[in-house]
Amino acid sequence: MSSPAPKSPELSDKSKKYDRQIRLWGEHGQTLLEAATVCLVNVTAVGCETAKGLVLPGIGGFTVADGSTVKEEDLGNNFFLDPTYLGKPKAFACMQLLQELNPDVNGDYVEESADYILANRPNFFDSFDLVIASNLNEKTLLVLADRLWDANVPLIYCRSLGMMGTIRLQIREHCIVEAHPDNRQFDLRLEHPFDALRQHLDGTEVTNKVPWLLVLHKYLSIWQKQQTDGTLSPRNYKEKNQLREAIRDEMKADEENYEEAIKAVNTAFGAGQIPLGLKAIFEDDACDQLSKKSNVFWIMAKALKHFVIHENKGHLPLPGVLPDMTANTDSYIALQHIYRQQAMQDADQVYHKCQDYLKQLTLPADTIDKRSVRLLCREAAGLSVLRGTRVAEEYEKSSRLLALVEDNELQGNLTAFNFALRAYERFLSEYGNIPGECTVEQDIGRLKSIAGKMMSDLGMHATISDDVLHEICRYGGAELHAVSAFIGGCAAQEVIKVITKQYKPIDNTFIYNAITTKSVTLKL
Repeated sequence: MSSPAPKSPELSDKSKKYDRQIRLWGEHGQTLLEAATVCLVNVTAVGCETAKGLVLPGIGGFTVADGSTVKEEDLGNNFFLDPTYLGKPKAFACMQLLQELNPDVNGDYVEESADYILANRPNFFDSFDLVIASNLNEKTLLVLADRLWDANVPLIYCRSLGMMGTIRLQIREHCIVEAHPDNRQFDLRLEHPFDALRQHLDGTEVTNKVPWLLVLHKYLSIWQKQQTDGTLSPRNYKEKNQLREAIRDEMKADEENYEEAIKAVNTAFGAGQIPLGLKAIFEDDACDQLSKKSNVFWIMAKALKHFVIHENKGHLPLPGVLPDMTANTDSYIALQHIYRQQAMQDADQVYHKCQDYLKQLTLPADTIDKRSVRLLCREAAGLSVLRGTRVAEEYEKSSRLLALVEDNELQGNLTAFNFALRAYERFLSEYGNIPGECTVEQDIGRLKSIAGKMMSDLGMHATISDDVLHEICRYGGAELHAVSAFIGGCAAQEVIKVITKQYKPIDNTFIYNAITTKSVTLKL
């Protein structure tokens, strides 16, 4: 047998450089990341920290948009600005220092403010895969968010002020194939073995050298014959204990595969059924009513639905993944081969149905490839779709917001910080300066008036406590680097989730209080 060809030095170096993250989201996730471009609007500490968390893992490219210049007060909290750039454009300084972190990433900058770009060339943002903005005033935020919503470009908006921080994700629709659930259940089909598996299980002698799956099948078959109601697998603790005891009674010595079979009784059954999340996807209008503009996810989802309902007796495609088992190499590889072959057969049937739908829609056959279908089939149990809301909806009367406010005074809960930061942004729009920057006492009164009117406009009778508003003015617009670094790191993770289409992003607001180190995720 010939030895495999050595990897090219370029591929080897890249694998070494990004090894840890590739273990998280795979080569295909890294490819998506390296093909993506993002725009950073407004050079702030939290914005730069978010960009840092994307440049280091190898985002394809980034553009910094900011119309201001570097001042002395900017140097105290932002590691991506230094004294040599005083008086120079912030966008240029930030871009240069960020790019030093990873020469493989393309950096660009625009010496224009968000207001100027939105007023003169709003299509500027349409070419980006995602836009990151931070610490804007209310008017600019709403105009930018609406523009991006219309262009179907996701927005991550970060706030960092003193000991408070928030992240808001605005995205129309986000389809997740690889959700990476914390407790993944292996789909072994012991209750409903497919033909090749049944032949293998029935034709292999059970010894202490075979995988535990064969041990469990042997005693499950005996247990099934004892059930008068035709039950195929144990449903409760009593029945599972009966099966465990039957296996334990037949053990002759310290046989590891028997021990593993006993432990597996709790988790080996029940997979392969349609979970509620996938059922909702199957029943979605986007799945039933395909068009030329349909996301390929929905075309594959409809093909998957057809396979499950009409070709596989209500069972999901086999993932073809086995857990580790104590066994001799030959018997484990033989079992692994059977599962993988069946998984490929199931995926091929789904792929052929995808091709039928593409033909009906007069779309090119290469719109969907086999690799994508096999990935979707392997992850079918965890498929998820997130449909977001516009940022502007938070500024309208909403029953969702009303449910968050239980007390007459918002004081101790994290929701208060979210409303307080929004009042801060409205203050910036109305007065053109930062509350607490000059006249603290006067600004406290103004901020309190703005907060009261804002809550009233939302149809709420609650008020934000004076303590929270005093804190806002006491900060005087200051960012603490430690808080910005934490929020920026979290925001970068959410960006990567959106770009790689892996893991579930926040839905849709994350609020952090650095004083108590408490956080909460809310859907606003």
